[in-house]
Amino acid sequence: MGAFGGLQAEAYDRQYSDQELLLRIARYFVPYRAKVVLLGILIAAIALAGAAQPIIVSRVLDALVASDRIGIVVGAVTAVLCIGVFNWGGNWVRRATTARVIADVVTALREAAFNASVGHDLSFFDEFHTGRIISRITSDTEEFAQVAQLVTDVLSQVLQMVVLMIVLVMVSWQLTLLVLVFLPLVVTMALAFRRVARRVTRAGFQVLAEVNAAIQEAVAGIAVAKNFRQEEAIYRQFRDVNDQSYRVNLRRGFTLGTLFPMLNGISGLGTAFLVYWGGLTASNGRISVGDWYLFVLSVERFWFPLINIAAFWSQFQSGLSAAERVFALIDAEPTVHQIGREPVERLRGEITFDQVTFGYTADERVLEAFSLNIRAGESVALVGHTGAGKSSIARLIARFYEFQGGQILVDGHDIRRMDLDDYRRQLGIVSQAPFLFSGTVADNIRYARPDLDEGAVMEMARRIGDGEWLETLPEGLSTDVGERGEWLSMGQRQLIALMRVLVQEPAIFILDEATASIDPFTEVQIQLATDLILRKSTSILIAHRLSTVRSADRIIVMGDGKIVEEGTHGELVAVGGHYADLYETYFRHQSPEYRPPTVQKGSEG
Repeated sequence: MGAFGGLQAEAYDRQYSDQELLLRIARYFVPYRAKVVLLGILIAAIALAGAAQPIIVSRVLDALVASDRIGIVVGAVTAVLCIGVFNWGGNWVRRATTARVIADVVTALREAAFNASVGHDLSFFDEFHTGRIISRITSDTEEFAQVAQLVTDVLSQVLQMVVLMIVLVMVSWQLTLLVLVFLPLVVTMALAFRRVARRVTRAGFQVLAEVNAAIQEAVAGIAVAKNFRQEEAIYRQFRDVNDQSYRVNLRRGFTLGTLFPMLNGISGLGTAFLVYWGGLTASNGRISVGDWYLFVLSVERFWFPLINIAAFWSQFQSGLSAAERVFALIDAEPTVHQIGREPVERLRGEITFDQVTFGYTADERVLEAFSLNIRAGESVALVGHTGAGKSSIARLIARFYEFQGGQILVDGHDIRRMDLDDYRRQLGIVSQAPFLFSGTVADNIRYARPDLDEGAVMEMARRIGDGEWLETLPEGLSTDVGERGEWLSMGQRQLIALMRVLVQEPAIFILDEATASIDPFTEVQIQLATDLILRKSTSILIAHRLSTVRSADRIIVMGDGKIVEEGTHGELVAVGGHYADLYETYFRHQSPEYRPPTVQKGSEG
């Protein structure tokens, strides 16, 4: 397998022309046009000052040939010193201004990329690895910043090259023509490197994304790896990715590092030839010694920016490749398509599935012509085996995924025509593995209501069992939950997630209960919190606990994306159908009346 083997572009990647990328990048600089104009003036002034230095020295040489007055030397030294001081000060201001402008642009670019990422549907994160997305927002934008910094240096050199070309023509247009003979060769070589430079730099970014993804997955799953003593396995996986990164970047470095020595060699040969030819011209008296010196020095200074421009082309491709990957992330098409942005008033919560067809992929149908009506204020428990379609119904109500056929109506309005922000503000969702953010319990409870003070949060917390559950936390509401809530039990995390929904007062409540066992005290507290929410909302409960199933107004039994049975707990148990089987398998042992069968000892004989 080659160095680039296994590095696949993401499905949302696209290729932009250089012109498209440059125009789009330029738009990010528009808000800072005043600073950009200042940079242009500084770059022009520094370029002129740099070109003036050899002119002054050459005039001094001519003057010294005619006269050896010391005043000429003093004047020349003073002028060169002043130019040097101006160059130092101008470059300092230029670099400081450049750093500020680029920092502002990169910040805006990262914000756009991050905003686009969090705005994507959940299906986007199901399909694409988060580590690679992170790499585009961080590493690629940083690469773009470094190249943008280099652009200002090259622009200064370009202007200096233009000025020096004018000087060379003024000194000797014949010798200038000899310089220009080498120009097509240098430009051709630089352009020949363009495509290969874009390819190797794109591969470099892709392999960096793979490394980031491997690290992110290893760190996130380190507890599982340690439980199964697989530290060596995840190290080997990382080492394989890291070795591939080494090979790709070695190839990239070799490719990008080849151009500059080749151009430098060509310029050296050209300079040697021009020095010899110019020396002959000066010895014949066709140009002065000062002009000959000016020509030699100007040729050196002409080659340096030209080589840098040619060599920079490969680095420039790095910046364009980085921008291309960031813009691809920003431009990724959403899978959830809203056909309207109608404002949403306070919802009653009536939900209707009308002949809905849905699949996560084109080949996988989860729901086929599925119909269901949930009355406003009703609590519905969804039960069924794994893969029956319970979570899919909840995700479609939350508009996290796009359905392929039929309609979903909320209060009689097509869900696709609603303003999603307005709509989702009225949803309260608790997932099976609740995610808590780093911070305190109180911080997580008021996540959707940051305006709530400690007193309001405490008052809300005491509505659940008079706040007894707070006594299980070391510091009550001020308890630090740790990263992702890992310092708390699953039951405590789910209870806090329910509190987070409770303060939100949603019109529609979706609960995907945790399957992990929870101690009896916490289960009672969770049920109390759930009951508080059920009183004021339409509720869809993906139930794993008998207490939740029994508290629902209606139980929907799912099987293969269809409704198999529906009714109350008592009605369905009495029928003795699919739900009765589920009850015997999953729920019966949770009943207070349940008594495990006794094991009879066999008689010895």
